[in-house]
Amino acid sequence: MSSSAIPASGKPSLRERFDALRNLPPFLRQIWSTSPGLTLTTLGLRVVRAFLPIATLYVGKLIIDEAVRLVAAGVQFESVGAAWHSDQLDTLAWLLVVEFALAIGSDLLGRLISYGDALLSELFTNATSVRLMEHAATLDLEDFEDPDLQDKLDRARRQTMGRMNLMSQLFGQVQDTITVLSFAAGLLVYAPWLIALLAVALVPAFVGEAHFNALGYSLNFAWTPERRQLEYVRQMGASVETAKEVKIFNLHRYLISRYRELADKFFRANRALARRRAVWGTLLAALGTLGYYFAYAYIAWRTVRGDFSIGDLTFLAGSFRRLRQLLEGLLVGFSQVAGQALYLDDLFSFFEIQPEIVSPANPLAVPRPIARGFVFENVGFRYPDAERWALRNLSFELHAGEVLALVGENGAGKTTLVKLLARLYDPDEGRIMLDGRDLREYDLDELRASIGVIFQDFVRYHLTAGENIGVGQIDAMGDRERVRDAARRAMADEVIETLPQGYDQVIGRRFKTGVDLSGGQWQKIAIARAYMRDAQVMILDEPTAALDARAEFEVFQRFKELSEGKTAVLISHRFSSVRMADRILVLAEGRLEASGTHEQLLRQGGRYAELFELQASGYR
Repeated sequence: MSSSAIPASGKPSLRERFDALRNLPPFLRQIWSTSPGLTLTTLGLRVVRAFLPIATLYVGKLIIDEAVRLVAAGVQFESVGAAWHSDQLDTLAWLLVVEFALAIGSDLLGRLISYGDALLSELFTNATSVRLMEHAATLDLEDFEDPDLQDKLDRARRQTMGRMNLMSQLFGQVQDTITVLSFAAGLLVYAPWLIALLAVALVPAFVGEAHFNALGYSLNFAWTPERRQLEYVRQMGASVETAKEVKIFNLHRYLISRYRELADKFFRANRALARRRAVWGTLLAALGTLGYYFAYAYIAWRTVRGDFSIGDLTFLAGSFRRLRQLLEGLLVGFSQVAGQALYLDDLFSFFEIQPEIVSPANPLAVPRPIARGFVFENVGFRYPDAERWALRNLSFELHAGEVLALVGENGAGKTTLVKLLARLYDPDEGRIMLDGRDLREYDLDELRASIGVIFQDFVRYHLTAGENIGVGQIDAMGDRERVRDAARRAMADEVIETLPQGYDQVIGRRFKTGVDLSGGQWQKIAIARAYMRDAQVMILDEPTAALDARAEFEVFQRFKELSEGKTAVLISHRFSSVRMADRILVLAEGRLEASGTHEQLLRQGGRYAELFELQASGYR
């Protein structure tokens, strides 16, 4: 994994804040790649609009000077008609038309820019969200089980939606810089030192804004775990999945109380920061205002002395006021850009995370068919930061074409073993061999494509029944006959026949047209996914827990029949089901305790016989 430039505390130093600006070039490249034409168009419109303020102000100066000239010349008219037909007002009229055209043009350009930004923002959000999902798909399962990475993923996910105002701000900075240069050029002709006065007066406000932007980022960074808790509690309190228990156990008061407690703490922290920011921002901004009025007084004095005309006074005062606003905006904007670049670090540092479980440089093709099978040689695996080994010194063979059952109490390591077999994890000790070669030598995608797995915690996709099955082999989702065949194999066809729209019926309660299923019905749909694959290895990891004993027996009996010639692994707590396996492995605390057929294990006594007797006694 690549480490972020921001410290774990979330409190960046001044140097780290400026270092975060390195995120702007890749951010701009991403915007450019989203739509080069639209990016150029919005920038071009901004460049044109940048010169309109100085042009409008200068035309206003000419209008005032022309009006003063006409008054001084004693020009008078008896009526509006007489004034209209007189050529003495032509210059003033044309100047007014030009100013009107500039005002209309500026408004039109502003709307076009907003329209372009909205389109570009939508395209960027979509493209970045796709990139986020694509990159997340490459990461290891172990990464998703890491709370720190979950925080980083949560921050990155928010940045795909929340950083497009940075694009508008950056482009706006370009526009404002051009406008500032145009105003500065006008002031330089009259009083160059006023620009230096203005810059000095605005520095304190810039420093204060930069400081509080960094504090705001630190607060959001530090509160990432609590924000995830807030979202979790909110989901628990208003979700179809939890509604039954929330009502039965009267949990809503507890959840609301928990949410309010977390939300109030976050609110108080934000309020304290906002209060400090408001007080200091007001004081520091007052220095810029003082500088403006000092310059305004100087310009007024020069006008009274006769150095400037009334139009010059209006132009200079307006230019200085706009220049002050623009410079203040640029400095504050730069501080905000630097602050938002810190947030970009959350996004780009997520993209820098690299998976450890990957295909080798020159991968082997997975043998078709598998000739000998899998061999576990002293395999050990321990979850990150866990003291206890999930599996240790595990050695056994899974022969090609064999149906192997795994039994053991919860936490014995059964599911971990299956995940190692599918190379969702790599062993920390020992190795797993497939037909005599280390599993890590094979192409990863091809290996996983050769394995069909349904876990106990399978996903309930709120899609159509056909799509729920089709996701098992995504490139064959449109093959309706294959989907139907998979459903028949899993005995899910009888479930789908009861649905109003059959295979085209949306299942689940998330959407209005959805029809919910029972736990057992969902499990048959999930098992059908495994049959969608032309997999050489089939694995059922307790996916029938919601079925009654008879239904589970029928599913496993069908599974054994349809696994003829395939290598298969099944996990179940019901011994009536696992006894049909060719061989049974008994796991205890991550170690292999016994191996054999159902009859052999009963004769040996030990844990298997004990558990079997306990379960059998429950049916007597």
